[in-house]
Amino acid sequence: MARVTARVAGRALGIDLGSRRIGVALSDGSGVVATPHTVLRRGAEPAADHRAIVALARELGAATIVVGLPLSLSGALGPAARGVLAEVEALRAVAGPEGIAVVVHDERLTTVTAQGALREAGVKGPARREVVDKVAAAVMLQSWLDAGRR
Repeated sequence: MARVTARVAGRALGIDLGSRRIGVALSDGSGVVATPHTVLRRGAEPAADHRAIVALARELGAATIVVGLPLSLSGALGPAARGVLAEVEALRAVAGPEGIAVVVHDERLTTVTAQGALREAGVKGPARREVVDKVAAAVMLQSWLDAGRR
């Protein structure tokens, strides 16, 4: 499956890779709290998206990029998860020379959780679609941060 990498001290950038948008979240410097940051629009070339993610990580001082892995509910690797793993390898090739670690973390139900939280907050239709990806990235990143404290 995915390579497990030891935690690196510093900020972490959470990434929710979608087909049209990439949700981005950022941790605080102490690695306790994840917050939604931005949404990047997918370009025509995945390599350009990977360079943009690494540039953003560098700009924000992130030592680790945590990519959400969309496992099936059973925990199996389906087509979406295999696609993300292939993209993670390409992202590692760009991030490695920058000294930025790239790891994966289970993102099952993060979008459902994000949708529910936004609905509870009264965020409606089009506005919700604009932020759900970065909120899902924050849910996933928070889970990764919490798992590191156990």
